[in-house]
Amino acid sequence: MHKVVATTTAVAFVLAVLLFALTSWMGWSLGWVYVWLYVAAVIINLFCLLRWNPVLIGRRMGFAKGTKSWDLVWFVLWTPLVITLYALAITESGWVSMTPDGAWLLGLMMFITGSVLLIWCHIVNPFLEKTVRIQTDHGHHVIETGPYAYVRHPFYVGIILWLFSAPLMLMSNWAFIPAILASIGLVIRTILEDRTLYRELPGYADYSTRVRARLIPGIW
Repeated sequence: MHKVVATTTAVAFVLAVLLFALTSWMGWSLGWVYVWLYVAAVIINLFCLLRWNPVLIGRRMGFAKGTKSWDLVWFVLWTPLVITLYALAITESGWVSMTPDGAWLLGLMMFITGSVLLIWCHIVNPFLEKTVRIQTDHGHHVIETGPYAYVRHPFYVGIILWLFSAPLMLMSNWAFIPAILASIGLVIRTILEDRTLYRELPGYADYSTRVRARLIPGIW
């Protein structure tokens, strides 16, 4: 457990250092606000996991045996998009941004909503590992409580909200490009994961008839 706390703290610290080692000379206050909100979300998420779903902490620390090969490829291709998003936001922070001030509040709302949704998923789903696999070693079964009662992949909804909140809160127009591409990547992963669960996870086919929406109720 101490290892988990240390790793979480280190990730938050490294993010802060990387952001402001490059931008401290600009007095980038929006960057500081974003990092502190990010750190707060991580701490709250860790607290909730320790309180309600501690088993998931260890399961999300690495890549377990049985991960689908296509998902490993997806992970390798998708991760650079997120890195690029923040790199562009840092670069553009020194330019004149055309983003309206009101957009920051919209981004903040998306950030908070996405954070709440991600934390909620972490609390109710003990099988929410980093990669797609059928967790026969953990007694994998369908989760239908919490946000999973409304959409089949609420965790991805939370990530998409996070992706689009970053360009708004960091006031970067160019960062929308990797945010859009990364969101498209999540939609693709949703389709592939849904097919895998439908074929290999007992009870998922019936669940998909009760909860028809993958990401957005009434739409898709």
